[in-house]
Amino acid sequence: MTENPRSLPVIGFRAVACLILAAATVAAVKGAPNSSKSPLDLIIHGGRVFDGSGNPWIRADVGVRDERIVAVGDLSAAAADDEIDAVGLYVAPGFIDVHSHAVAGLVDEERSGAATLLYQGLTTVVINPDGSGGLDIAAQRAALLAHGIGVNVAQMVGHGTVRGEVLGMEDRTPTGDELALMKAFVRKAMEEGAFGLSSGLFYAPGSYAELAEVIDLAHTAARHSGVYAAHIRDESDYTIGVVAAVDEVIRVAREAGIPGVVTHIKVLGPNIWGESATLVERIDAARADGVEMYADQYPYEASSTGLSSALLPRWSQAGGSQAQARRFADRETHARIRQAMRDNLARRGGADRIQFTGGGAEMEGRTLQSLADQQGEDPIDVAIEIISGGLPGSIISFNMHTDDLRTLMAQPWTMTSSDGGVPPFGIGRPHPRSYGTYPRKIRKYVLEEGFITLPAAIRSMTSLPATAFRIADRGFIRPGAFGDIVVFDLDRITDRATYTDPHQYAEGLVHVLVNGTAALRDGEPTGAKPGVVLRRNSLSETRPES
Repeated sequence: MTENPRSLPVIGFRAVACLILAAATVAAVKGAPNSSKSPLDLIIHGGRVFDGSGNPWIRADVGVRDERIVAVGDLSAAAADDEIDAVGLYVAPGFIDVHSHAVAGLVDEERSGAATLLYQGLTTVVINPDGSGGLDIAAQRAALLAHGIGVNVAQMVGHGTVRGEVLGMEDRTPTGDELALMKAFVRKAMEEGAFGLSSGLFYAPGSYAELAEVIDLAHTAARHSGVYAAHIRDESDYTIGVVAAVDEVIRVAREAGIPGVVTHIKVLGPNIWGESATLVERIDAARADGVEMYADQYPYEASSTGLSSALLPRWSQAGGSQAQARRFADRETHARIRQAMRDNLARRGGADRIQFTGGGAEMEGRTLQSLADQQGEDPIDVAIEIISGGLPGSIISFNMHTDDLRTLMAQPWTMTSSDGGVPPFGIGRPHPRSYGTYPRKIRKYVLEEGFITLPAAIRSMTSLPATAFRIADRGFIRPGAFGDIVVFDLDRITDRATYTDPHQYAEGLVHVLVNGTAALRDGEPTGAKPGVVLRRNSLSETRPES
């Protein structure tokens, strides 16, 4: 990947400056413990501190001043404006979610404090995944900051959004001029501070793109030191198959010279259960060959998407909703669509594995099979009625095998992500990952099953995502890093959200600091909104107006 030569000396100078500041601060606090002017804003005393690297914990104090960590060690002689007693608790870098749909909640004044995220220990989220998000990164940033935000936000630019702006829902290759315009949109977003390019090649209109188009756009993102995160073209055996779809990400990363991320990696549906081992072989081989590859994953066996995306063949969606309606109205084409939907439903394990998340009391929480049984109809006909009628069609799909989930989780290149957001509390039945992803991984896979170690789990949530996405000075507990810090009780940490009762906050996060300010204190939101919008190629962050 091409580095930004102008940024390296500045970043290096800043790192040195932070270390000098940290050393000076430690000397000051030890030399003048009774000074009338407190040299630190906050000291976290006596916790078991994970630095985020995967190392075991150490017993240490952590000192924060002016948003940054300035000291880690014995600060018993130091004074501070505020103190947290962390004896018996664990201290770690704030968790980072590299695949978040939180933007809709964060731009809403009532949800912008991000309690759903803070209760999980999240301090930074990466938005606009799956090729989605606003085309105007600056406008989106302004909307995020309008009411303040409880967590930090990093933006991606979506391939599907860019393609949709230029080609709409047309299933064709762009002309030279159209491709140039698409590249210009990506370049502008990167110049505005986007962290990279996301794609959703499973979804229309992204699915209509040939890989050469994606590689061209990824080249543009790479010139600005970006990353490429892909909802792959096929997580099952819909079209090219999951292995070939992962190979596509590897090819983009290799040819564009950009870090590649297989986002919410999974093996979807009984037809291909067991293919996780092949995916690991492919990614390991690519890394051995010098291709910088990663994956992210949520610790659940069920996914969530739209009913149309899960069941409709992409050719039936080309041209938009009116063209789709005409195809349904044609008897012969209707029959083709119906058969394709039946095949796709089988790929997901059948109608009893599809659960609706919205649609009111008549639908939410119900399976497609139960609705069909109630109406005495074929599940495919019920699905067509829902899609054609424009009813809310968001679903949870129970389609993964726990062995594949564990195989992929165990890899050193797999980050934790939620694929969730900040849903309106109490409305609908969203996937529980929006409420419990990070505590669930620790409770279930570290404490209950002993499948992974706690240092490895913490690394997958902190330094690994910060490294993969080039999020500077976050993801670590060390002098010079920003004060994104979580303090949790290992005995109490757990997820409470379920598929049938998802609106339940996680437990066990005692304190959460964002940029050195407590956003969660003693297990309760403080009302502070200390989050900032990060910029990939800038030393500054964008903050709300004071």
